[in-house]
Order: sequence, then C-alpha cells, then structure tokens
Amino acid sequence: MADTQSIIALNIGSQRVTMGVMAPSSSGGLILKRYESSTILADPAAEMTRLPQIRLAISELSSKLGLSKGKVNYAVSGQSVFTRFVKLPSLDSDDIEQLVAFEAQQHVPFPINEVVWDWQLLSSEGGQQEVVLVAIKSDSLDDINECVTNADLSTGMVDASPMALANAFLYNYGDSEEPTLMIDIGARTSNLVYVDGSKVFTRTIAIGGATLTSAIAKEYNVPFIEAESQKCTKGLVALDTRHTSQLDDDTASLASCIRTALNRMPAEIARTTNFFRSQHDGAAPRRIFLAGGGSNLPMISDFIQEKLRLPVEYFNPLKRVSVGQDVDVEKVSMEAHSLGEIVGLGLRSLKESRLNIDLVPDVVQHERDDAQKRPKLILGSCLIVSACAAFCVFGFLSKKRAVSAAADQAKVVKALNVYANPIRKKYDDANKVADVVGLYKGAVDSRLHWLEGLRDIKAHFSHPELWIIEMKPVVNFNPDVEEGGDTYVEILDKNVKSVPYNKSYITVPGKEPEFDSRGRPNPRYVAPMVNALKIKGFWRGSSNGLVRNQLKELIEKSEIFGRDITKKVRNKDMKVTLTNREILPENATSSEDADKLGAPFTAIIPLNNPILVK
Repeated sequence: MADTQSIIALNIGSQRVTMGVMAPSSSGGLILKRYESSTILADPAAEMTRLPQIRLAISELSSKLGLSKGKVNYAVSGQSVFTRFVKLPSLDSDDIEQLVAFEAQQHVPFPINEVVWDWQLLSSEGGQQEVVLVAIKSDSLDDINECVTNADLSTGMVDASPMALANAFLYNYGDSEEPTLMIDIGARTSNLVYVDGSKVFTRTIAIGGATLTSAIAKEYNVPFIEAESQKCTKGLVALDTRHTSQLDDDTASLASCIRTALNRMPAEIARTTNFFRSQHDGAAPRRIFLAGGGSNLPMISDFIQEKLRLPVEYFNPLKRVSVGQDVDVEKVSMEAHSLGEIVGLGLRSLKESRLNIDLVPDVVQHERDDAQKRPKLILGSCLIVSACAAFCVFGFLSKKRAVSAAADQAKVVKALNVYANPIRKKYDDANKVADVVGLYKGAVDSRLHWLEGLRDIKAHFSHPELWIIEMKPVVNFNPDVEEGGDTYVEILDKNVKSVPYNKSYITVPGKEPEFDSRGRPNPRYVAPMVNALKIKGFWRGSSNGLVRNQLKELIEKSEIFGRDITKKVRNKDMKVTLTNREILPENATSSEDADKLGAPFTAIIPLNNPILVK
C-alpha cells in the first residue's frame, strides 16, 4: 500500500501501459521511487480485446508495485481526446466561463451532454485571451476509469497525454529561450508539443508505430503481429541510396518501406507548424526533441533531422527528477524518453504544472460532491441526534408526554411500514439480479484464463522439433470414458443444451431430456465444465521422451494446467491424479515412425480451474 506522501501516476497508451510511484523531495522536486511497464497488442483488428488487456495490465502493474487502495493520477492517450485552442475577447472571469461553455458547444464534435470536458486560460495579450478546450466521450472515459478501479485503485486526476507531456517538458526545459517542438511518437498517434516562451500548443496526428507496421504487413502480405516483429527486430529508416546500398537486400527493402510510410509525418509537422505560426502567433521551432516508444526505431532521428533541417535530440523527462534506489536503473535508462506523461502527472500533485486539465468521470465527480456534502450531513445528523436526546430527557420528566410520544411513534412506524415492505421486496429482487449479474461477470472474467493458458503452451512447446496442429477445449473429460461416450463431449458438440435459470447440461445422445417434479435434471444430465484441453501435433527427434518432457515442464510450471481432474466414481465427484498414459494417450514412437517427417501425438491436459459453459 502506498504511503500518504506517494504520488501514483499511470499512463494508458495505445500499446504501452506504464505506472510509477513518486514522492516530493526535500528540495521541492520529484523522486521516482518505483516504476514498471507493460506492453499490450496494438493490432487495429484486435480493438475489442484492448480494454481487457488494459485492465489486466493495470492489475499486474499495481501488484508488482505493491499498491492497494491508492489514489492514482492517470493520462489517456491523445487519440481519445479532442483538443482545441480558442481565442476569445478579453472578459471578466464570470463572463468568460459562459463564453467558454458556448464555445465548447460549438467546437466539440459531440453533444455536450455526452462528453466530459475541461478548459484552462493560457494567456492574455493584445486584447485577446487564449483558452484550451479538452473533451472526451463519457462512455470511453467510464470504460477506462473502470479498468483503474478494478485494480483496487481510486481516481485522483485525469489528464490528457499531450498536456502531461507539455508539463514535463516545461518543468525540465523551461529555461530554454528557443522555440521548441517535441515529437512524441506513440503506437497509433504522435503528439506534437510546441513551446515558444509563454505559448504552448499541442496537436495529435494519426501517424505512429502501428502505421509503419500496417505498411509492412500490406507490402509483404503478412499478419500484423509478424510485421510488428520484423519492424522491432530488423526495422530502420532508410536515409538515401548510399545508405541502403550498404545494407543487404531484405533489410534495405524493409527500410525503404518504413521510410515511405514515414514520409507523411514531416508533411503533417510542417502543416501544423504553419498553423501555429499563422493562427497563434508562434515562432517556428529551432530545436526538436524526440520522445515515445516509436522514437526507438533506428535512424528515425536522422530522418527527421534530414526532413525538417533542425537539430534533433532525445527528450529527458528525468533531467530534474531524482531516481530512487528501488528503481531498475537500466530499464529506466532505456525507457526514459517514454516517461514524460508519468513525470507530468506527478507534477500535478506538486502544483508545479502550467496546464491543469482534469477530465473527471461522472462517478468520480459524484463522489467528490458527496465528500463536500458529508461535513454538512454529519453536522445535521448531530443536531438531529441532539434534538432527539433533548426530546427523550423531556419525555422522562413527563410520563404522560412520554406515553403520548411513544404512541405517536408507533403510529409513525406503522405508517412507514406501508412503504418499507415494498422497499424490502425491491431490495430482495435487486439481490437476485446481482447474483445473476455475478454469474455473467464470472463467465466474462474466465475468458482471460485462455490467454494465460495459450501463453504457457507457447512458452513450453516452442521447440524446433515439435508442431502443434490442433487445440480443442474438452467438456467433462473423464479418462475412464472413451471418446464419443455419454459424458465425453467436446465444447462445440451439438449435445450441449440450455435449460432455464442460466444452467446448462449435457444430454445423453439419442435420449430426450427428463426432469423430476421440481424441474431438476435426472442423473444422466451433467453440468458442462471445460476441464481439459486436447492438443494434437507431430514431433521428430532422437529422444522418445520429447513430448513427455515438454508436458512435464508445462504441468509443473503452469498455474493453468495440472494433473488432477474430477470424475464420477460411484455417483460421487472424486479428484484423481492422471497418469502419463492418460494425459498422453497417443505418442507414436515406433521405428517405423522414425523414418517419417513427424510422429503424431495427442495430449489431453487438465485445467486446474474448470470453466462452466454458460
């Protein structure tokens, strides 16, 4: 659990989730005490799995950092928010709030009641005032906030990634007199932060690391994941013909593909710079800082320097931030230029930030309002209790009044019971609904078990002499029943049927379902539980124990798979430990198979926690 002085910061990016724990230093600055990061899949085709991945990543980071019930400041990515810098006439503070609300309705491209928005006054000069408007869809923010609260964390402040980056830059490089541009290259978008004296301007462009990966996937006709692997292991940016002539053909072709996809970025930067100069009276940047995970791509700094003809260096958000003893210095050194949002969020708690946007979810705002009302409610309750006490004392002094008061109270209680009974019934109904919802939530949460299981299989079956061709979940696996028997049914079998009250049973093939007078299924119907995973494949090698060794390692080291399984013995559930033969019923090892390309094997591995089929 974080102490009261700790500042928890969380940056939720498109491909990377980072979390840091900081604290104020004795000199008034920041100390980074702990830091962890996690990578999620940025494939645009897997958008539906993004929120579960974020939820899992936040929970893992919170567990690694030893956090519980702490208040966290977090930032949402630039692609999720709408940002607009608006110039307004110079007005009094009361009038400008009304004008900003009007401007928000005009500029935000969604109904104002469907967004959470905030604004801040930036500067006043020449009879005009400049404000920044930041908005995000309410349902998107609620989904992200739920991922945070599910990790047993509470919401502090919610910032936008470009604003947090700007605060980190101003804190570390605020003494720079030259107009500066920071380019934060993320997975799906890039944030541009312009700083010119007191002027600050940000814009998010739809070019990032995933843009390059998609271009590689299209050029070579390969899946997104394979293209991402190629980019990370062999990718670089081609500079010119002389540069590519020094590379092998495959690397040169890949570098040229990346350069072609990246050519849009300098054009977007030039257009944004012209807009900053013409509409906001800013000066063209003379220095460029690179940040974000995309800046790790080899030769990208040389490419940007060549295109924009300006000196390029990497942004160091830890320039004025101390690093504690518990931090992995080597890891932080490699990822330092990606810590801008974490530092910017930490500065919010120190009141050292120039941009103070807070996109508070509705549920958090209600909690804050209740917290403000709580002292008044407590005072009112105390007054009521005092009044009741005085009434009781007065009643004791007068028996007649006490009896009369008791009779009056009895009448009040009788009258209130008219309303209390329906309320109790509604409360019972709500509990029943909550139980059903809990069943669905358990079913949804159980889907994550397969992600862990597939990762374990990949880790322990990644062998050059092993091929896996098929994996199937198995319902109610029993080693004593042959495949195709009454209680051996695979997950997609047509014999899995549903009955009322969200319960399902496996029917005996060729027999109609039967129920007793209470609607309960007869003993032939068994609750369908996915309790095993069937794996088929081929192996080739000199060792006959190859498959057995891989299975042994998987079962001993995995939290998902094991040897124990529950089966029916004399109409009672009994947990038994399967033998190697039962787990590996088929493993061709004869001399005849040795001459073939691969010998077949079949393994049926039990799950430690069976999953109920809903």
